[in-house]
Amino acid sequence: MMARPDSAPLRIPLPSWMREFGQIRRAAVLFAGTLGIAGAAVFASYWHMNHARSAEAYAQARRDDARSRLTHAETEKAEIRLYQPQFLELRRKGLIGDERRLDWVEAIRQIQQRRRLLPLSYEIEPQQPYQLETQLSMGDYQLRGSRMALRMDLLHELDLFHFLTDLRQAGTFTVQDCVIRRASNAGTAPLAPTLNAECTLNWVTLTVPPAISGRGQP
Repeated sequence: MMARPDSAPLRIPLPSWMREFGQIRRAAVLFAGTLGIAGAAVFASYWHMNHARSAEAYAQARRDDARSRLTHAETEKAEIRLYQPQFLELRRKGLIGDERRLDWVEAIRQIQQRRRLLPLSYEIEPQQPYQLETQLSMGDYQLRGSRMALRMDLLHELDLFHFLTDLRQAGTFTVQDCVIRRASNAGTAPLAPTLNAECTLNWVTLTVPPAISGRGQP
């Protein structure tokens, strides 16, 4: 029998259960790694799905907003086509825009001359905001009025009615009150007035306040 050299390593075989434990540990590490990768993949898929849903919801909101603005623009265009002729007609008559006092004065002079009316006099007060009994939506416009005190000598009632009818061609006004009395010297002279009329008129205009009309100007 030969002796084993001192430098030869001593190999002791491992028990079978230790070899099996090593294999189980490697399998567990591999399983844990696979589970981690699967979890990361699930998380990434969930994140991408939520991101896609958010992007879809945002895009849908943008589409809805664009569709709403388009519908609103189409409605405004239809309203402009519908109401523009009326707006232009009201502006031509002097209801919309700055008041036209010189036009009123000239119209009174022409009516008196054409109708051959007896002498009349009037006073126009400064323009003030005009209050209606019922509230109306006027947008950026403001309703303003100028009160006129009118005094007329009349041969008969129709002189007053014809005068007011003709005067409406010069602008828009309301008759606040009108009092007709018998003249004190009725019938004492040729073409003497038989009646005296005192009326209060309110000339109204729709104007844009300076604070709004000046927007956008430097």
